[in-house]
Amino acid sequence: MSKRLLSFVMLAILLSASVRAAVIRGVVVTDGEKPVSFAYISVEGRSQITQTDKDGCFSLALADGRYRLTAMLLGYQKTTIEVTAAGETKVSIYLKEDLISLSTVTVTGTLTPKTLANTPVVTRVITANDIQKLDATNIRDVLEAELPGLEYTKAMDGQDVLTMQGLGGQSLLFLIDGERLAGETLDNIDFRRLNTDNIERIEIVKGAASALYGSNAVGAVVNIITKSAAEPFTLHLNSHVGSRHGKQRHGSELGLHRGRVTNLFNVQTDRLGSYFAFDKGGKDSTRVYGNRQWNFKDKLSFRISDRFALTGKAGYYFHERNSSVDSRDRARDFSGSARLAARFDDANVLDLSYNFDRYDKSDYYIGPRKDILDYKNVLHSLRALFTHTFQKSLALTLGGDLSDNYLKSYQFSEDGSHSQVTADLFAQADWTIDKRWTVVGGLRGDYFSGYGWQLTPKLATMLALGRLKLRGSYSRGFRAPSLKERYTDFNMANIFKIYGNKDLKAETSHSFSASGEYVHRHYCFTLTGYYNILNNEITTLWDQTRDNGRGAMVYRNIEGTDLAGIDLSVIARYACGVGAKVSYAYFHEFPRGGRLNTSDSRPHTFTAQIDYRRTFRNYAFDIVLNGRYLSVNHYHTLARDYATYVPASSPAYSLWKLILRQRFYNAVDITLGIDNLFNYRPARYQYNSPFTTGTTLTATVGVALERLAKLF
Repeated sequence: MSKRLLSFVMLAILLSASVRAAVIRGVVVTDGEKPVSFAYISVEGRSQITQTDKDGCFSLALADGRYRLTAMLLGYQKTTIEVTAAGETKVSIYLKEDLISLSTVTVTGTLTPKTLANTPVVTRVITANDIQKLDATNIRDVLEAELPGLEYTKAMDGQDVLTMQGLGGQSLLFLIDGERLAGETLDNIDFRRLNTDNIERIEIVKGAASALYGSNAVGAVVNIITKSAAEPFTLHLNSHVGSRHGKQRHGSELGLHRGRVTNLFNVQTDRLGSYFAFDKGGKDSTRVYGNRQWNFKDKLSFRISDRFALTGKAGYYFHERNSSVDSRDRARDFSGSARLAARFDDANVLDLSYNFDRYDKSDYYIGPRKDILDYKNVLHSLRALFTHTFQKSLALTLGGDLSDNYLKSYQFSEDGSHSQVTADLFAQADWTIDKRWTVVGGLRGDYFSGYGWQLTPKLATMLALGRLKLRGSYSRGFRAPSLKERYTDFNMANIFKIYGNKDLKAETSHSFSASGEYVHRHYCFTLTGYYNILNNEITTLWDQTRDNGRGAMVYRNIEGTDLAGIDLSVIARYACGVGAKVSYAYFHEFPRGGRLNTSDSRPHTFTAQIDYRRTFRNYAFDIVLNGRYLSVNHYHTLARDYATYVPASSPAYSLWKLILRQRFYNAVDITLGIDNLFNYRPARYQYNSPFTTGTTLTATVGVALERLAKLF
């Protein structure tokens, strides 16, 4: 009996030992043995994820056994190690800096997460660190510095107008976290409402992307991914001032990450005084209207379980511009969204979302204190997205959207209103045939009430040949006529009237691209060629028969245009801290039907950046020189009779900015800048001239209060 009891006890001891808990304690460091703070550690085959602390340390409680641990963080190459856990086990994980940032995860081009190196769709990513290096105060500063071929101009009322390599802003789709924005300001969204302090990264996909995103995705998609709280507690303050025209920007950020709940609240305010920009001779000038604005954003996430998460967002934006002595132009935006992300298992993922966006414009009269609403755009949208992965090599994505677009506008007859319901279904297959070859194909159908259907396919592929990657794609794009283009009945400052056209056809495009990317150690070379065939372009044409022979502008379809171009970029980054980025873009327009070239986009554009970073124990600095060059452009523009065209030209110009960014104790940032370094001023101001009055000195101070408090 005693022997049996002893055997039973020994067996129990053995069984308990076999399932005893183990603790893996580790540290994540760079090759230079510097700790990597807030890196993510995951366990293969488990939903368990943890983060390193500020000293790069982490711990995992697991049963004894053998595991594969993966460490990852933006800016570093993902690293996986095998660990045998028994009792308390200590490990070190070494992360190499991703000098070229090819390990950055993107979602815009395929909807399925892929690293920048492995996506078959040519994608450009601008990170939060890139934005900080530029000391950018608005989205315009960011895009102009990073994207050759993109150009902002001014309308006659001083508002921003966007073009990119022959395409107008209405052919470029802007998204925030994959969602459309309401409101239109001169053929695109109000760029001022995009808060740079709240940006995690910007993903740009050039070429038609209507197979995923529907209307307006003819030339490119710009998807702005917003920040989420990553640390237990953050409280950041920043302030930016310029030496001219009272330019200011102030912002704050409060982040909380407790258990299953994360919340990030962000507020930013900007101010600019009115001024006159004089030309080089001091004889001619143009007026730049002063303005002030506020921007509030909140993002709340609740992780219901390891497989389900809810995210809600809310925002408010207010902008006021000094349009005259007696009045102000005002714009407001109210936005909100809710999203449920469900990961049933590693193979099945479901996303459900609702998005609301209301954008208003009004005229505020100072004397009587009246605020008269004359524009209201309300957008409701629902989305469902389901992805099933077959053996990690084939991902099938099915999705659909339902949206309602309401517009009341001063440009409609008797300040009337119109609405449109749209619905779509799409499917995409993302197939990794082998380690070298990936193919993505998709098809989408869109229905517009009062208009009809559009069908858009796409096909993209990537072939990896060692250090060389070849990409090719075909995609169809379209832009449905907007409510403004269909129903406008507007008196243009008593000069002429503009009429809509209910019979407009959709703009369509056939977009072809081919790209080669070569990566070797510290260098990345990319060359992309594209050809875009545009049909049924929508524009305004002079019709002398309208208004009893007085003539008027009418929205019409024209035959179309072919656009061809190349993009070239070279990135170099060295472990010593030196980096360089050079980009060049060229495009040429081929108008059909015997039309003249009326594009005011410059054919040659060039951007360059050289930076140097050094990091010490309690101090780091970046020196950045950033510049852009835009070539001369010869084109044709409307004469004063609005019916004929006359030759015109835009002069070449170049602008450069020098920035010194310093960080003390990883808590205080002080950035000093010299904008328009070489004091450029145009010989004559015109709508596509930079409205600079000379060299400007800037200073920015940022403080992470939670980190600063730990020093005392």
